Amino acid sequence: MAKAKTVHSCTECGGVSPKWQGQCPHCGAWNTLVESAATPPPKRFETVAGARSAIVPLAGVQAKSVERIATGLPEFDRVLGGGLVPGGVALLGGDPGIGKSTLLLQACAALGASHRTLYVTGEESVEQVALRAQRLGLINPQVELLAEVQLEAIVAAIGSAAPRIVVIDSIQTLYTEVLASAPGSVSQVRECAAQLTRLAKQRGVIVVFVGHVTKEGAIAGPRVLEHIVDTVLYFEGDPHSSFRLVRAIKNRFGAANELGVFAMTERGLKGVANPSALFLSQHADAVPGSAIVATLEGSRPLLVEIQALVDPALGGPPRRLAVGLDPQRLALLLAVLHRHGAVEVGGFDVYVNAVGGVRIAEPAVDLAVLLAVASSLRNKPLPAKSLVFGEVGLAGEVRPVQRGQERIREAAKLGFRSALIPGPNKPRQAIDGIEIVAVDRVADALDYLRR
Repeated sequence: MAKAKTVHSCTECGGVSPKWQGQCPHCGAWNTLVESAATPPPKRFETVAGARSAIVPLAGVQAKSVERIATGLPEFDRVLGGGLVPGGVALLGGDPGIGKSTLLLQACAALGASHRTLYVTGEESVEQVALRAQRLGLINPQVELLAEVQLEAIVAAIGSAAPRIVVIDSIQTLYTEVLASAPGSVSQVRECAAQLTRLAKQRGVIVVFVGHVTKEGAIAGPRVLEHIVDTVLYFEGDPHSSFRLVRAIKNRFGAANELGVFAMTERGLKGVANPSALFLSQHADAVPGSAIVATLEGSRPLLVEIQALVDPALGGPPRRLAVGLDPQRLALLLAVLHRHGAVEVGGFDVYVNAVGGVRIAEPAVDLAVLLAVASSLRNKPLPAKSLVFGEVGLAGEVRPVQRGQERIREAAKLGFRSALIPGPNKPRQAIDGIEIVAVDRVADALDYLRR
């Protein structure tokens, strides 16, 4: 019996190599080649005689306004950029049990009242989905269910039922007959996603994929999966906490890096109207090592508490640990604090945490981190109800950040009395109820700690 041929596919770009290599020859990624059975190429690129695309000048194209469909969940609509777009394809990834299926079932139940909705489940039976709907209190939801994993059967069901919205839970469970590899392999995920995406574009159907994630937190499967779809959403948050964050990483129909905040309840996920209250300090009085920063998540200013703990290192090299922040950025800021602020933490362990499980990537948090570290080291709290934001450069300067006035107004609405900000961000007109302290150097910001 002849031995079955195998190939090695890259999990990042989907490129195929005849043998294993440490580095993918197509994209250059390391340790991404996975062995799978060789399969003939699918026959889906056959050209119809006479069918050719015409060249059209850009100036002559009449752009149409995009009609969005609200999901009934305002926080979910915010992340999507205002709602679902006909012909759009979205990918929702997250850890197991974090609430992906719950969120989409709630959205389907709300959409089913006015649009025909098909929920395709490949991991559960229709009875299990019905039990979840009962637990969520969804009474008589107008949602059609299909328990199927074969792509050809799903495409036939979409053609006969003609739904407006299709949810695939999940894309890693599907397989197509034209490939002999197992479901979840690189070739199967890529091919199934490509065919369903083409179907969505041709018929104007909205398709939402649920994606598994790896232990590193990235969506499992080939990296090309995220390039195929129009919108990529990630579920974030501590599974032991009742709060969930949905973040947009890519969105062709709206702003990326939008954030939706949900609370997990007995009746499913509920949107949080004032998410800043979740991440603010619950202390009765000001405590050392705490600073409030106004970060910008998409179009929404969000107030988050930054906590720092500086403790003498007991043997061995001092530790640097950051939760919700970039650890390399923390090491850089500590060097700036020593050089330009005369604050020595070389013999101390430094721990920094963004409260609430939120992840902050923008540099506007730099100044808050420095003041929180200095506050913990000196055991002196910042003034009560004070806001801090600003980017810190290697030369010790405090640089401006975008949309500074919106951050200050958000803090003023929540009762903050003072704001330490970069000099160029100082508003021309005073904002009622809040004192503005503008600084240009790190040393000037540290003097704020002595007030």
